[in-house]
Amino acid sequence: MLHPFIFAAAYVTDLLVGDPRQLPHPVVAIGRATALLERGIRRTVRSDRGLKLAGFAFPLALVGGSFALTWALLRLLAMVHPWLAVAAEVWLIATTVAAKGLAQAGMDIFRRLAAGDLPAARKALGMVVGRDTDNLNEAEITRGAVETVAENIVDGIISPLFYAAIGGAPLAMAYRAANTLDSMVGYRNDRYQHLGFASARFDDLANWIPARLTVLALAAAAFLMRLPAGRLLRTVARDARRHPSPNSGYPESAVAGALGVQLGGLNYYSGVPSDRARMGDPLQPLQAGHIRRTVQLMYLSSALFTAAVTGLLLLFSLS
Repeated sequence: MLHPFIFAAAYVTDLLVGDPRQLPHPVVAIGRATALLERGIRRTVRSDRGLKLAGFAFPLALVGGSFALTWALLRLLAMVHPWLAVAAEVWLIATTVAAKGLAQAGMDIFRRLAAGDLPAARKALGMVVGRDTDNLNEAEITRGAVETVAENIVDGIISPLFYAAIGGAPLAMAYRAANTLDSMVGYRNDRYQHLGFASARFDDLANWIPARLTVLALAAAAFLMRLPAGRLLRTVARDARRHPSPNSGYPESAVAGALGVQLGGLNYYSGVPSDRARMGDPLQPLQAGHIRRTVQLMYLSSALFTAAVTGLLLLFSLS
């Protein structure tokens, strides 16, 4: 089991450093390996059934490979010096967490909206969502930003921390590989509905427990921020399962309940309309300030989760 110091230090490292662009990031290597494997599969497999079966190679090779390579690296560094392995594990876990990057993305949209620069806000939102943003007004830009920050509390923070607590950097990196696969090949479209099937289902499974733990962390954060935690929990119970994803509806409905806003609705993807289930009640009109409140909820809920897990790890280490 992971040492509590390493766990807490990794979270703090992400808060302080984030993902410096000048340093190599493991996700880049995972992405390149995914693209290489996809090209190899498509050169040799043509049928839909064959692509679906071949798609299982993604989680087997890349999730399993990420775990094995990280484990081997840490063992090698431990042979050189134990503290070198500790430092490497802190850093590797920190690279799987994206609290600072998520906050920066959300606050960049907020600042542009607050300045009244809708074109810049639309462009900033377009950097982090797949929907069309060219004609969105302030409320729709806000909705996109709030939904994105809320959803990514799970796969950008809570999930990697959850797996780090269980299996250290190797399992956290395996989770990050699974999530990267889902973002690259897990789409339910003509190109990936067969090849990406296994990756999408694997990511759904990996996020199932963390998504529900995130609700508890958000409820605790809402209570401390004097937001209605009870309404948050009622909204989750009513609306979370309306989302097409088995997991994304939990953090999104939780944030909607805490803020008294309604998320979901009509989006356009390359001009094609997609109507998503509504979550939460429109007690307040969506406005830029809700992005900042969502970022605050993200920071506090992740800090509470980290503190709780660190305490549990400490208890286990002393027992």
